Amino acid sequence: MVESSPIQRPFIGRKCGMTRRFVACALSVVAIAAAPALLAGQDQKSAGADATAVITKMENEAIKAGLANDPAWYQKYLASDFTGGTSQGTWDTKPSLLADMKDTKNNNTSTQTLSDLKVRQHGDLAIATYSTTYDGMYHGEKYARTVLCTDTFQHQSAGWMLMAGHCSEAAKK
Repeated sequence: MVESSPIQRPFIGRKCGMTRRFVACALSVVAIAAAPALLAGQDQKSAGADATAVITKMENEAIKAGLANDPAWYQKYLASDFTGGTSQGTWDTKPSLLADMKDTKNNNTSTQTLSDLKVRQHGDLAIATYSTTYDGMYHGEKYARTVLCTDTFQHQSAGWMLMAGHCSEAAKK
């Protein structure tokens, strides 16, 4: 024979009332926890449209800054731990990219165009994919090519920051 503990005995006969209170409490907790997600979902479309507009502007400004060899955009919008994979098969960091911009004799862009830009948002992350065609010099070697790029942005307290990017040479047509 199994005995009930003295702690359980006072609730005998009131089990149904406790179950109702538990269910009501559980439903309240679920409703409170779900409310922010439901409210955020209402603004998802407009937030996505805003992110697309902001990141489109940022991508175009980055090209203008590169053509002018102006490091201000990169200083402001690259994350401190930014990583970029180049179409030359090397890695860039924020410090290395800013240092390259100071060496205008060996690193410069003569022309650059952006096309097929698409931005998609996933919460506080956004992915931009695009093609860019450029003519310039990188580490003393001349390059003229079209590359396919992916940039990953994160929305932080200061706004959208470029966390990582990667470009690969496009297939020759």
